[in-house]
Amino acid sequence: MIRCFFKLTTLFTSIVLMFSFGACNSSADNREKDFVKGVYGDPGTLLEAGYNFNELGLNAIFVRSYSLNDELYHTAREQGCKIFVEFPVLLGGNFLEDNPQCAPIEPSGEMSPPADWFMGVCPTCPDFKEDRREYLKSILDQFNVDGVFLDYLHWHAQFETPDPILPETCFCERCTNLFFTKNNIDSPEQDIPETSNFILTYYENEWREWRSTILTNWIIDLKEILKSNQPKSLLGLFYCSWYPDEYDSALYRIMGIDIDDFVKEADVLAPMLFHHMKDRPVNWIGEYLNWLDSVSTSIRPGSTPEIWPIVQAHNNPGEVSPEEFREAMTQGSSAPSSGIMMFSDRALLDDPRKIEVMKELYLTEP
Repeated sequence: MIRCFFKLTTLFTSIVLMFSFGACNSSADNREKDFVKGVYGDPGTLLEAGYNFNELGLNAIFVRSYSLNDELYHTAREQGCKIFVEFPVLLGGNFLEDNPQCAPIEPSGEMSPPADWFMGVCPTCPDFKEDRREYLKSILDQFNVDGVFLDYLHWHAQFETPDPILPETCFCERCTNLFFTKNNIDSPEQDIPETSNFILTYYENEWREWRSTILTNWIIDLKEILKSNQPKSLLGLFYCSWYPDEYDSALYRIMGIDIDDFVKEADVLAPMLFHHMKDRPVNWIGEYLNWLDSVSTSIRPGSTPEIWPIVQAHNNPGEVSPEEFREAMTQGSSAPSSGIMMFSDRALLDDPRKIEVMKELYLTEP
């Protein structure tokens, strides 16, 4: 049954791509609003280097939560910028040092090692969830922001590379017991390797669905905190921009991302279109955005979320030339997008030619 779902998803992807390129986009109406022209990372470094946000054409900053301070906040406001905070959801290497009960567990029963630089946390760990809830509340108590963008929004894995790292997790006793209870399955009295084999052999469909529900519930929970504290603030979602059928449907199967749920819950979708990191041609950016718009329109006709992609300026792996960066920005800022940002401020400062590219595009973008 799960294989049939993956085949249907693949077919849907192909059909959408065939009919979406070059067509009028239903999200084009979003562009009648002020087009969001941002930069992601620690934008305060641009100020320290002597630049001015509005002189660069910026009208928004997307700042890592730990980089936001009073000085940056007030300067950005004075220079006419909206302020969006990046909020790390399931990144937790430091937390795990003192809370090993929250580690993601593989079918072998062993803790899953870091996936390159990324170390995820078991999404069902109540201690970690409470930590994230309180952290978000503390940010909102201190700053009145225009939006919060959830990041690291996936089960433990690494996708920002041409060769993704995709471990099967999490088979801790807490996760498997929650799964059995949710699906009214009699829990076998077995060790972790036997239990994981039992689940993947007999209940794989239910297991994948349950995992995606856990991730979606994180979004719903953090969204409720945001909207109850600052009702006008937007909820944005940074996420892995794979098509559903890629890497043996790993977006849903391993990372737990149900793109339909993301569309339903988000005010803004911010696909991470790092073409160089993912070894994609730069025109993939525009192709993906057209596909995403078609999916969004089918799920939320008449009320699609905004689409503000984040594109790559960062030289990794290899070099993203200024010309390539220009094309990435051009692709990413075309309809259906109603905003764009790049990764990151540091990449701009390392190559001032890219600052000139951004400045020229932002000052001419309506």
